[in-house]
This record gives sequence, structure tokens and C-alpha cells, in this order.
Amino acid sequence: MNDLLTGIQTAIGLILVADPEVLNITFRTLQITFSSVLLSTIIAIPLGSAITFRNFHGKKTLISLIQTLYALPTVIVGLLCYMLLSRSGPLGELRWLFTPNGMIFGQTILIIPIMTGLSIAALQAIDPVITDTIRSLGASRLQFLRSHLREARFAIMAAIIVGFSRAISEVGTAIMIGGNIKGHTRVLTTAISLQTSMGNFNLSLALGIILLAIALVINLFMGFVQNR
Repeated sequence: MNDLLTGIQTAIGLILVADPEVLNITFRTLQITFSSVLLSTIIAIPLGSAITFRNFHGKKTLISLIQTLYALPTVIVGLLCYMLLSRSGPLGELRWLFTPNGMIFGQTILIIPIMTGLSIAALQAIDPVITDTIRSLGASRLQFLRSHLREARFAIMAAIIVGFSRAISEVGTAIMIGGNIKGHTRVLTTAISLQTSMGNFNLSLALGIILLAIALVINLFMGFVQNR
């Protein structure tokens, strides 16, 4: 209990004094997380829509595979991305290994299946009467898609929140691809891991509280938008 109180006091102190290193780590965490969520949203929602509204052989198997990837371990994603981005890998020319861009790439790969699967579930949950009505009105393909996305917007927003939560709390991929380089690729989760291994439990707890506070603020904001 004393360690928890000390951690809270340390976290408040770091925030009040605007510790440069903590601010730098926090801003980098937000930059990488928001970038990966944005890219995943651009990819996952159209992909989920295409899978939902098209009939093709193996559709159920594909959806089951996507849902299985919800539990994909971050270290496996990190390993695959490391192999892709290494100098001998197919994407080695990008030179993204041990860079923020590489971390964004890894987090995007990690959360695309989650957001795609939840988008599919959201669109499949729409009342068939609405779908039939939209079709009977002679809607174009784009109008059909926009109408369904509007109907499922709250569930899709929830999918985005889940993707954000998964990305901001991720540590395995961040360490393997980013390397936890101070001032370059160190984020809150990797900083917590480092400080814990060094025995600085108070600082680790303080960084953890800051991470939770960020997640709480973002989720409260998204909840407010949903209620509106």
C-alpha cells in the first residue's frame, strides 16, 4: 500500500514539474499509438465492410481466423515484423527497424485483426430490415455502405477504442522493433519494463499510473462522443 501511495505521489510530481524525459516519452507514446490506430482504422473498416457484404467461398473460415488473431501474442508480431524490417528482410530498404515508424508498423499489424473483426460483428448486427429497406430504395454501393456505417457507428467506435487500448498497452512489439532507445523509441510501456528490471519500482509505478490516466482520459472522451 505504501508503494502504491509513493508511486502516485511520484507520478503527480513528475506531471507537476513537467519532467522533460517523461513528457518526451508520453508524447512519443501518443504519437505512435494514434498513428497506428489511424492507419488501422483506414484499413480495418473497409476490409470489414468488404468481408461482411460480399459472399465468397471460405468467408466463415476467414472470419474465424480473424477472430483467432485477437489473441495473437505481441512477441510473435514483433518477431515477424523484425524479420520483415531487418536488413535481409523484404522491407529492409525502408530502414524502419529501431525507429518510431517501425513501431507504428508493428502496432498496426497487431490491432488490424481486432478492429476488422469487431467491425464485421458491428455490421452483421444491423437489423436485416434496415438492409432490405436501403436496397429497396435503390441506394448505390457507396450510399449502401455509408448508411450501414452510420447505423453501426457506435459499435465501430467501440472497436476503435479497443484497438487504441491494445496499442497503447503493447510492450513486446515495441521492444523488439523499437529497441527501447532513449530519446528515440522509448515509450511508456518499454520505460516501465526497463525501470522495473532496474529495481526502480516507484518510477515504474508512476509511469504506469500516467499510462492508465491517458487511457482513462481517451476512453472517457470517446464515451462522451458516443453519448452525444
